[in-house]
Amino acid sequence: MQSLVFFESIAMEHKTGCTVCGKSLAYTVIEESFICYCCGNEFTAQVQCENGHFVCDSCHQSNANDYIYSYCLNTKHTDPVLIVNEIMHHSTVKMHGPEHHFLVPAALLASYYNLQSDFVAKEKSVKIARERAEKVPGGFCGLHGACGAGIGTGIFISIITGSTPLAAEEWKLSNLMTARSLDIIARSGGPRCCKRDTFIAIRSAAEFLEELLRVVLPINPDIICHFVEHNKECLKENCAFYQSSSDLDK
Repeated sequence: MQSLVFFESIAMEHKTGCTVCGKSLAYTVIEESFICYCCGNEFTAQVQCENGHFVCDSCHQSNANDYIYSYCLNTKHTDPVLIVNEIMHHSTVKMHGPEHHFLVPAALLASYYNLQSDFVAKEKSVKIARERAEKVPGGFCGLHGACGAGIGTGIFISIITGSTPLAAEEWKLSNLMTARSLDIIARSGGPRCCKRDTFIAIRSAAEFLEELLRVVLPINPDIICHFVEHNKECLKENCAFYQSSSDLDK
């Protein structure tokens, strides 16, 4: 009975906007105190919906991150674009949200270790990626100037190279990776789109791997976004992954 309630609660969540009511989110200039609608705990944040609902990052991403973790451990796919596309269509993964911060390194690690058929290392690495990515809060792109999807590529490189704050070449590679993906994401323009930024991050990581580490991920170069109808701030023709609904039907 508990599992039935769990899946019913997922179905009631909204794909975009407020996960409680679906209304648009509004950001404040300074941090304020809010009570999470789901867990009842108090947090300082800069966002709530038009109806006054606030959902903390932990509650927002918990179900999604569980699904991302499980999917990446079990998939045998080696194309990270295919992996993120399948995951992003799942009901627990919203249009925007901090779950994308974990999605990027998890998908890249799954692809990387599936190519090597090293499933033990994959499980260990995806777990580490989740622990690190969940420390990057929602809204980090606009409030701290560093998109979580871009940071996710640095997490990926840091894990596969064994980087630490005292490492030399590994430290360099991790920071170069983050810098590259953040640069491309920034140049794509705002406002944020977690789908667009995820696709950019995945593609930039694949290019980085091939150029500097001589590892080729079998990535599909023709990335098409299927989430336009969920994003009120979509850049449409100004996004590299946009196709109109009429074009998609052809």
